[in-house]
Amino acid sequence: MSIIRDPSLAPEGRKKIDWVKANMPILRGLEQEFSQTKPFTGLKMTVSVHLEAKTAYLVTVLAAGGAKVAAAGSNPLSTQDDVAAGLAAFDNVEVFAWHNQSDAEYRAHLEDAVAFGPHIIIDDGGDLVSLLHTKRRDLLPRLLGGCEETTTGILRLAAMEKEGALQCPMIAVNNAMCKYLFDNRYGTGQSVWDAINRTTNLIVCGKTVVVAGYGWCGKGVAMRAKGLGAKVVVTEIDPVKAIEAHMDGFEVMPMIEAAPLGDIFITVTGCKDVITRRHFPLMKNEAILCNAGHFDCEVSRSDLENICVSKQERRRNIMGYKLENGRTLNLIAGGRLVNLAAGDGHAAEIMDMSFAIQALSALYLARNKGKLANKLIPVPKEIDDFVAGVKLAALGIAYDVLSEEQARYLAGWTE
Repeated sequence: MSIIRDPSLAPEGRKKIDWVKANMPILRGLEQEFSQTKPFTGLKMTVSVHLEAKTAYLVTVLAAGGAKVAAAGSNPLSTQDDVAAGLAAFDNVEVFAWHNQSDAEYRAHLEDAVAFGPHIIIDDGGDLVSLLHTKRRDLLPRLLGGCEETTTGILRLAAMEKEGALQCPMIAVNNAMCKYLFDNRYGTGQSVWDAINRTTNLIVCGKTVVVAGYGWCGKGVAMRAKGLGAKVVVTEIDPVKAIEAHMDGFEVMPMIEAAPLGDIFITVTGCKDVITRRHFPLMKNEAILCNAGHFDCEVSRSDLENICVSKQERRRNIMGYKLENGRTLNLIAGGRLVNLAAGDGHAAEIMDMSFAIQALSALYLARNKGKLANKLIPVPKEIDDFVAGVKLAALGIAYDVLSEEQARYLAGWTE
């Protein structure tokens, strides 16, 4: 039985789900196919992803394929209560989430979502994997495997695999080309700025934006900041990415040097303590701070709480911290994932590709029961190619195909 805040919100949630469905042609095609073939009959799935309309539609597609699905959020602030209610009204779906959960409620809802013993999990950040490898190890023997959506989650899984602690196959969905090239770069780039702009109602052009981290997500955020007319500074720990940012036309420097320059700071690293008490006193009055990495540990809210002399809510999703030097720093969404905690997340057309890879990776797990090792597994290339091909067809774009002679030439080593 679902645990949600307000079932009466279901009609509004259903409208949101129907809207994204109309703009997700790849998933619509999979839903039609799965409805006929029922490849997940007899299987239970637990999905822990940011619980908004695109995720909800993915869950319904899995359920259409015959699965019983339990859905939970992957962030206490990203669940939309109307969407949770709308999703809970579907057959074979249970939902355990509401907006603004306490840490205890968040953990309890994850436990509720795995209680029925899933065969396949779809994770976002590694919290499901962590739960199943600690408190609920009793459920591991029935687990066929799972899929991981995020860079942060992949880092955690890689650490588990290295230590020999990973006890199930996990498909690295985040590392699929149709995921990171588009979702991480263009999806994050657009949705982060959508959230910042709607939350602050302030102009971007002419300001200095500091982007911490120049992975695919950081590239997208920096690109969009430049397009909005900002001067962009990038901070990095990876020398190769630092050179890349420099050659892309951005200034590169350590955070301690960037701190006095920035008007808007966005962390996208997947690490902790990127902006801390040693940086805050150097910042301009009314600087904006936010995080686009998975966990709320990149901008140290605890340091802000400890060094501020007062704080007050400035606007919805903006907390102002007044420092001893008289300057006020503004933290968006408590340092949680800004594009979902203060916005609607990535565009439907982008998540269509990522969630199609999730659905097809789940199908791959179901079809290869008992054949996969307990390690990180790349998304098969044919899945990437299929998703890209369907996306191009939906866009009305044609592309060249190798002739047999060309294929032989590329596969050979003689003239």
